[in-house]
Amino acid sequence: MNNFEMSDSRLVSQYVNGNEEAFAELLERHQQRVYTTIYLIVKERTVAEDLMQETFIRVIKTLKSGRYNESGKFLPWVLRIAHNLAVDRYRKKKRFPEIVLHDGSPVFNTMEFASEPYEVAQMRKDVSSQLRQLIQELPEKQREVLVMRHYMGMSFKEIAKSVDIPVNTALGRMRYALINLRKLISKYNIAYDQNIYPK
Repeated sequence: MNNFEMSDSRLVSQYVNGNEEAFAELLERHQQRVYTTIYLIVKERTVAEDLMQETFIRVIKTLKSGRYNESGKFLPWVLRIAHNLAVDRYRKKKRFPEIVLHDGSPVFNTMEFASEPYEVAQMRKDVSSQLRQLIQELPEKQREVLVMRHYMGMSFKEIAKSVDIPVNTALGRMRYALINLRKLISKYNIAYDQNIYPK
């Protein structure tokens, strides 16, 4: 049986046992899917290429160390690594998120305070910081979809493809993320425009 006919699991086993060509076949099979997953998040070709390389370096290290235990689930495992690296990179780049509703309206108002510019800027910074903390309290799957939708500007179709879920599931997670975020905003009494985002 040649490499092309082998399952991913068999190729992984061959690679772990010293067959370098087996990993080359795995790379050939899946690098485009991995690249696409990353690119949909970072939207930059060179960054996506770098992260794809980092993804496969992590894969190699895990396989070589004998810590791989995702038998039969090689591609989903690799895509999780790629997705996490891409999201981490994007989070580092985007320090202050902007959360908007499905109709494009912002959750928070423009905060036009009658005060000095420095004070306005500080208030904006404080609210952004509070918002980031609240988002971290959301359930992981809801937080993931919210981050990809509103921080990264991804469509629900792109989100669904990236995390391998139906579009309806992505929409549902987003809905519950906003519901829970609104509850947290109310709980901690953070100021926002209630005409836009009523209780």
